[in-house]
Amino acid sequence: MYIFSIDTLYLINLVNMVAILFVVLIINLMVIVSFVFMFTGAPYVPSKNETVEKMVRLASIKPGQKTLDIGSGDGRVVIAMAKQGAEAHGYDNNPLLVYLARRNVRRAKLTEKAFIHWGNLWKIDYSPYDVVTVYMMPYVMGRLYRKLKKQLKSKAKIISNAFVFPKVEPSKKEKGVYMYEMS
Repeated sequence: MYIFSIDTLYLINLVNMVAILFVVLIINLMVIVSFVFMFTGAPYVPSKNETVEKMVRLASIKPGQKTLDIGSGDGRVVIAMAKQGAEAHGYDNNPLLVYLARRNVRRAKLTEKAFIHWGNLWKIDYSPYDVVTVYMMPYVMGRLYRKLKKQLKSKAKIISNAFVFPKVEPSKKEKGVYMYEMS
């Protein structure tokens, strides 16, 4: 049987209280960060697995190609592209989703082929990529297409989930997934 002094019990309770307060603080910060990023970018809506398969099929990935998923969320498109042999990159502006996607990449054992970055889609240099995938809100699509058109190389492909680029005809479409080829 242990006998603690009043001072020792006080110290143990103090340490427990600090630990509980720290956990509560971390949880609150995560909620606040998620709330802020929910309103500064597109909301997180994961692509369905069937849709990811369509996106990969339309992209016709060749080993060694470099791909980018804008707004990569949990990393499922990046992982699918890496499994096809691409050097696959994803960008998201939500640090919690970046953490989740990086964890999913590690679990898929693709850390040599799949890379998740924290960043702003307007500050990305798109010129190195052969395929760009996107699942963005309609109000972003026109401006994004103008940026991609300026920066992507000839023969690059853009695969869009659900939303089309205004006044641009896709070269292929398959039930809610649209492919555009740069000329």
